[in-house]
Amino acid sequence: MLPSDRLRDKLIVMNGKGTQVYRTLAGAYRFDRFELHVDAIHPDPVSPSCWARVRMDQAEAQVPPAMLGSPSGRLAAEDFLTRAVHEAIGRHVRTRWQGKAAPVAIHAGGGEILRRSCCTVSEECVEIRLTIGLPAEGRKVLAKLAQTLLFDELPAVVQAGLVWANLDAATGSRHLEVLEDYLALQGTLDALGLTAFIADGSVLPREDGPGDRPLRGGRAVTLRAPDELAVTVTLPHRGTVRGLGIGRGVTVVAGGTFSGKSTLLAALSAGVYPHVPGDGREFVATVPDAVRILTEPGRRVERVDVSAFIRELPHRQDATAVSSEHATGTVSLAAGVAEAIEIGSRLLLFDEDESTVAFLARDAAMRQLVPVERDPVTPLVDRIRALWEVRGVSSVIATGSLGEYLDVADAVIVMEGFQPHAATERARSIVAGFPGRRTRAGGEFGMPAPRCPLPRGFGGLRGRSHRTEPRGGAEIGIGRETVRTAALGQLVDASQACAAGDAILYALAKNYVDGNASIAEILDRVFADIETQGLGVLGSEGSHAGGYALPRRHEVAAVLNRMRVLQVRTRRAVQGSPQERAVAEEPAAVADTAAPHSDQADTPAPEPNPAAAPVPSQEG
Repeated sequence: MLPSDRLRDKLIVMNGKGTQVYRTLAGAYRFDRFELHVDAIHPDPVSPSCWARVRMDQAEAQVPPAMLGSPSGRLAAEDFLTRAVHEAIGRHVRTRWQGKAAPVAIHAGGGEILRRSCCTVSEECVEIRLTIGLPAEGRKVLAKLAQTLLFDELPAVVQAGLVWANLDAATGSRHLEVLEDYLALQGTLDALGLTAFIADGSVLPREDGPGDRPLRGGRAVTLRAPDELAVTVTLPHRGTVRGLGIGRGVTVVAGGTFSGKSTLLAALSAGVYPHVPGDGREFVATVPDAVRILTEPGRRVERVDVSAFIRELPHRQDATAVSSEHATGTVSLAAGVAEAIEIGSRLLLFDEDESTVAFLARDAAMRQLVPVERDPVTPLVDRIRALWEVRGVSSVIATGSLGEYLDVADAVIVMEGFQPHAATERARSIVAGFPGRRTRAGGEFGMPAPRCPLPRGFGGLRGRSHRTEPRGGAEIGIGRETVRTAALGQLVDASQACAAGDAILYALAKNYVDGNASIAEILDRVFADIETQGLGVLGSEGSHAGGYALPRRHEVAAVLNRMRVLQVRTRRAVQGSPQERAVAEEPAAVADTAAPHSDQADTPAPEPNPAAAPVPSQEG
């Protein structure tokens, strides 16, 4: 490791030279209170930048021992320090030039507390990963600005953002307490028979525009649960907390326009993650495997079993293994449900405003006009009871017009002015005398067969140093693949999206995608490696691993399912109770018929056909 003066000397002699000389800065340098590791230089002639790490010993950082003794404590400390460094950058970095890269940047995230690779706290040290823009003008090095940035402003950022004595200790303690309370709350949901809990006093409505900030001031609406739906829990720091409990089974959230029903559903969707103090949803907790299902016309579907909802498809396509390059809204929703169940979700969230109505329900008049036997689509309302009673998968649906769900609901909540009201008995009395009312049918609900990705489909992504990159706010690039993420509502951070894509590339590099392992089994292996080796394991050799936030396995599966190179074979599911999850592999001659592709090992993977016909619309 070199003294920091050597870095200063290098900068002095390169002043006015071409920006390619910035490459000589790579190395490790010892400053007074920290180490600076310049890991890699991007020699963009117009806007060069570098990936760097700052490491500070605990003797200097002095993170409280109480935050080092548990995984939750370290997560709270890492998130708190990341945000502190981000704020310090805004206060102390004033150097500017005509460059595309920010002078200093760190991935701090939004209101969610996520495990991130940009900050690591251990008993020995604290390490942060930064992107540093290197000053240049006209493709020439601006050495004086670089010295100011690295020797004045960066040390000020480190001093203000990493030394615990310079931070608000009470705010840091509050960060830990809120996280531990959330984890305790989420951990007690099963014992209480709940799928979600929203504490009294929560602020669910969000500000308009970009970001996800809560409403403030006089516009803020704090939720209070009705007595009929109120549940009381005891948390380690906040103590006794009263709030709205969402039970297992089928829950309908009804209400008029602007009543808050979609806002409530969005809060449940976000409740799979902990939130920072002041977010308004700190004590909103949902079971960790809840999945929000949105319509997504035009998405890729690969051999998904939608037979629970679609009996037959045009052109005699097998409903137990539907493949489409451009699925319709109905098929996309049916596939989304099957994929969520396949990966292990116990709670599905639906919003009428984000769904294709033909998939959700058909009213009595339409059933008379078009008899059930003539419609190949069985709507969700006819399957939602079996989904719960046979498969143990609960559902919450927000609707303002689909009264048919009142007949199949275990609980009905009516939202008025963003406040919940118990309405189960009232709803049942209203629909009791309706002609043509829907029966609470259960019936069978087949378990989607596990699908095993085939390695040959990913040939173009193997053996190369590909990385995932964000492409706008609704797409990511994985090599030459472009995956739309707009319908993945629980992928809340671009850093999560990048980690999801690189998790797939990592699985390919480790040969976890071997044609025999199912999607769930592949993800089990990937997440086991992340748990033991950290998020940085996803970074390819020579890449910067500071831009990751941990996604859930459900979002990684969702990205994989939308890749146009994905090819799979299926395994036959053993029929039985919801607890019987064992599977028996199909004979190779049967399993290796992955429509629309032949699945022989010696057959090269065909290129995707952009002219492939989509599944014709079922909505008319």
